[in-house]
Amino acid sequence: MTVTEPIIRIRGLRNQFGAQIVHENLDLDVRRGEIIGVVGGSGSGKSVLMRSIIGLRTPNAGEIEVLGVNARSDASEDRLAIERNIGVLFQDGALFSSLTVGENVQVPLKEHHPGLPDSLMYELALLTVKLAGLPADAIDKLPAQLSGGMRKRAGLARALAMDPPLLFLDEPTAGLDPIGAAAFDTLTRSLQQALGLTVFLITHDLDTLYAICDRVAVLADRQVIAVAPLAQIERLDHPWVQAYFNGPRGRAARNARDEG
Repeated sequence: MTVTEPIIRIRGLRNQFGAQIVHENLDLDVRRGEIIGVVGGSGSGKSVLMRSIIGLRTPNAGEIEVLGVNARSDASEDRLAIERNIGVLFQDGALFSSLTVGENVQVPLKEHHPGLPDSLMYELALLTVKLAGLPADAIDKLPAQLSGGMRKRAGLARALAMDPPLLFLDEPTAGLDPIGAAAFDTLTRSLQQALGLTVFLITHDLDTLYAICDRVAVLADRQVIAVAPLAQIERLDHPWVQAYFNGPRGRAARNARDEG
């Protein structure tokens, strides 16, 4: 794929659970090198959309391309091409509780590069742990020995282990205090710039949207109704958008950005 082609391309996506239609004829392009925030009300299907893109759910209809590869292909080489080039931080971190942080980070390395020496895997895990903003001694700790914010960073370290160009973050600041959330936002932007990442970020956090997102995709009415910088999204004549972005919290987040 060329630099100008979208790193994620979705056309006509349909996701349905029984009689409930979550997405209908949904289209979305994600540009290489951007942080795109994905927002929407409860039940709008933000996580369902992400799971469809990364292959954890089979959509009922539609086309999905990731890094120029058909994400709905049954070919194992196509699935591997995508899996090796994406990192995912799930909402709760999804760490294996019986493994240390270092062992968690090594899981994708062992899956995709089983021939690497153990010593090199450890060094790569240590490097990634530090990259995610954790102290070096966190590598030998269990998830239960970490704070909520540190577990998020450990999950981020695992997502970065394969040095992917595409990173998915599902509610990365949920459950964090304001200081911890702001620090995670800063880390995300720093990593995106330093590593040239494209970040697909699902969030309810208005501060995150205003602090680091280049564009915002709004899920409503079973579709992506708009994808644009926040200044344009704020003016969208849609009841959910107006309530979300121009309510008290939206105004506070916007003021905090402007004052910063």
